[in-house]
Amino acid sequence: MSPTIYANAAFHTLDPHQPRVDALLEDGGLITATGSHEDLRAHAPAGTRTVDLEGAVAIPGLSDAHIHTASLARSLHEVDLRSAASVEEALARVTAATTRYGDGDWIFGGWWDFNKWQAPVQPDRHGLDAACPRNPVALTSADGHTVWANALALRELGITADTPDPAGGEIVRDAYGNATGILRESAVYPVRRLAASGASGDLVTQLEEAQRYLLSMGLTTVHDIDGPDALEAYSTLRAAGRLQLRVHKLLAQDELDAAIQSGIRTGQGDAWIRRGAVKIFADGAAGSHTCLMSEPFPGGNNHGMEVTAYPDLVALATKAASAGIAVAVHAIGDQANHQVLDALAEIRGMTAESGLRHRIEHVQFLQPADVARLAGLGVVASMQPQHCPSDLPILGMVEGRGLASYAWRSLLDAGATVAFGSDSPVEVPNPFHGLHAAITRTGEDGQPDGGWEPWERISLREALHAYCVAPGYASGEEGIKGRLRRGMLADFAVLDTDIFNAAPEEVRKTRVRLTVTGGEIRYRRED
Repeated sequence: MSPTIYANAAFHTLDPHQPRVDALLEDGGLITATGSHEDLRAHAPAGTRTVDLEGAVAIPGLSDAHIHTASLARSLHEVDLRSAASVEEALARVTAATTRYGDGDWIFGGWWDFNKWQAPVQPDRHGLDAACPRNPVALTSADGHTVWANALALRELGITADTPDPAGGEIVRDAYGNATGILRESAVYPVRRLAASGASGDLVTQLEEAQRYLLSMGLTTVHDIDGPDALEAYSTLRAAGRLQLRVHKLLAQDELDAAIQSGIRTGQGDAWIRRGAVKIFADGAAGSHTCLMSEPFPGGNNHGMEVTAYPDLVALATKAASAGIAVAVHAIGDQANHQVLDALAEIRGMTAESGLRHRIEHVQFLQPADVARLAGLGVVASMQPQHCPSDLPILGMVEGRGLASYAWRSLLDAGATVAFGSDSPVEVPNPFHGLHAAITRTGEDGQPDGGWEPWERISLREALHAYCVAPGYASGEEGIKGRLRRGMLADFAVLDTDIFNAAPEEVRKTRVRLTVTGGEIRYRRED
């Protein structure tokens, strides 16, 4: 491709030395100059072409710092229960979907949330047995930590009344000891492995479709949390010249030993596919009441689940860090986050020597003293702002406890690096929905008035920094990603809205006109 000047735009560069320019020149996928169109044209190489952006606002390419792209790609073709208002409606949708499947085919999908149902009751296998008598069905909950399965699925998974609970998980049982069809935490792992085995279809084709979907939202980089099948599919797309999205690929915990033996290290790779941290689970999720809390959930003595016991957490972090692999620990409850910080403090010296950047994924509830401790340890807070409005129906469980909840403002004020993502397919991977949540702490309807715990709101520029600059730091690529200046990757998004001068509800409705990765237009809105 010949060098290109992208001109006639308001480029908000996120570069404090030159925060706004009218044009940029790219050559070979890199930005070689920024400034006015006239200046760039006067010094551009022969054969340089110009793309007129017609006065639009442009921003650096957005990153999703926590996304399950393989799960998202599969979900585009699976049963979707996100908007189901009752168990009856959910079952009706499952019944309707069976016409797309042959007898014996697995049915995956779900993303159901019983907390939002008119009668918020935990479902069981009996309804699914009636809805799908000829297909094994395994439907993931909205938070991704519970599976609702029918009897055929339980049989295929080898789960009987005699099957013990796995470490860090639960097979929910009735009064007679029989499995109800609800699997929690590590008990869902066999379902995840099955979905990754090809039972859900061709992942390469599905990821290529999902790639376009993500590019349409201005995303140019994803920090993928799924398994090795996703890495293999992305590598296949790249070998075929069809990869248009940059991938920072985290490792699954069960890949750690093989990765160490193979000499894999965090940071290996290039600007298209790069190795990341190893994902470890400290606890569960808020919606399933399995996140680990210092005080019990209301109405009982349930503190949540310690998915990885503290001694094992320390051992895993030590093993990974000693091999040059950072850790990304899933922690939602305040006690889980406290224990993760304790573990990372134990390996502080090793971390300093290696220069690793450890992460905590979600960081939803913190004990106040742990805000400064997280910042002081240099841990990246990988957070998903859309979770705050989505969790509004259940946030009464933490009110009055004095916790720092979705504490974006507090963490930034303490000097922590806060990187934003979506956790898609738990949430829609639309960063403009995330920006809206970060600056308002409300749902799409603007409620609650003024936002939930409004003192934790942040500004639009701070939220944009968390979607652009901070993910680049988290992946060790701050020298090439997140800002629009000379020497950086020519990755940017052109918007239909001036988000810097728009009302919050208009920010949320923003659509992307063009997405450019490596200097090439990868997505163009047609309407």
